[in-house]
Amino acid sequence: MNVGILTIGNELTSGKIQDTNSAMISRAIYLQGWTLARMMSVGDDFDAISDALRYLLGHVDGLVATGGLGPTADDITTAAIARAFGLELYTDEAVLAHVRAIFENRGLHWTENNAKQAVFPSGARIIANPRGTAAGFALYREGKIIAVIPGVPVEARKMLAEGVIPLFSAAFPDSALQVKSRLFRLTGIAESAVDEAIAGDNLAEAGVSVGFYPNFPENQLVLTVRERSNETADEKLENACKIIEARLGRHIFARDEESLADNIAKIMTAKRLTLSTAESCTGGMIASRITDIPGSSAFFERGAVTYSNASKEALLGVPAEALERYGAVSEETARLMAEGIRRSSGTDLGLAVTGIAGPAGGSEEKPVGTTFIALASADKTVCRHFSFRWDRKRNRTIAAESALLMLWRYLAEDGRDGE
Repeated sequence: MNVGILTIGNELTSGKIQDTNSAMISRAIYLQGWTLARMMSVGDDFDAISDALRYLLGHVDGLVATGGLGPTADDITTAAIARAFGLELYTDEAVLAHVRAIFENRGLHWTENNAKQAVFPSGARIIANPRGTAAGFALYREGKIIAVIPGVPVEARKMLAEGVIPLFSAAFPDSALQVKSRLFRLTGIAESAVDEAIAGDNLAEAGVSVGFYPNFPENQLVLTVRERSNETADEKLENACKIIEARLGRHIFARDEESLADNIAKIMTAKRLTLSTAESCTGGMIASRITDIPGSSAFFERGAVTYSNASKEALLGVPAEALERYGAVSEETARLMAEGIRRSSGTDLGLAVTGIAGPAGGSEEKPVGTTFIALASADKTVCRHFSFRWDRKRNRTIAAESALLMLWRYLAEDGRDGE
């Protein structure tokens, strides 16, 4: 089954917002074993929408269109599609009552233009919107199916899974393959080195496709198997995963939907350890990622953003003479920060980072990107020196990532130095 994607909206074609729906829909199509044949974006223009429909339907069996279903004057998608197919518009009274009820239940002021969200082309099948007020719809034309859903990503994602995919599967019941995939999140190894490490294993010949996806600051490796038989797909994927684990095991810090912080949380909780953090150049990014994990309060006691020297002295007990002698960005200061936050919070571990994110502040001795990360336990304090080479945003991002990786390796390897 060939599928097309049409995203509609002046905000997309002007670059004011990023089109994330296309990527989300593409992934869903791929996982069904269907082929993405064409993908387009057009503005809120009757002729542009009509031309795009004509072109895409000449190359696909099913089309997913998003955007332009709201109540405002520039939301013309429904009218444009009806005009393109010569269909009348009608108001669905059940949908209108549903939209009115949403406004009443939320205490929102009703204006008549909201009734536009209950207008559909004749013959359309309604696609419910569990997350918003604008329902979608599907049309069947000459053996092809067009599904139209809102452009709000959280609404589009829900409606795609619960409304669109089932409609497409029912329309083309013999089109789907069993698609199995596994994602490995890697660190400390370049994409080229990953490729070289598995080059002799002939995964492609075994029916396993390998995808490399740099996603700063990590590298992602995706294995995918597409088979008619579910059992065959599972077997091929399992064999390929064993190869990846054997070749790249130490560089794999997470799999599939896991995150680095997820795995840290699991180990910290299982070992009943507690953690506190002291951050300078990362400004709370480490603590933010940890507290993104539900239940992190079981092990995370506090996070301190000690950006100035005064805060390092007052909150962490870093001596003024140490700051003056070694500087705020130094191994000595990083160690004192980690030990200070651990001591003041009474936790098992203290994690600290200090660095020069840039673009200014560097010197010949300590250029921009110079970063020190320290981890303090009851037994010892270890510190690593990094020289990052990115812009300010990415220097901060990779500093936070490196700190979490250092902590994860320490936990996963039973107290080794996190190297």
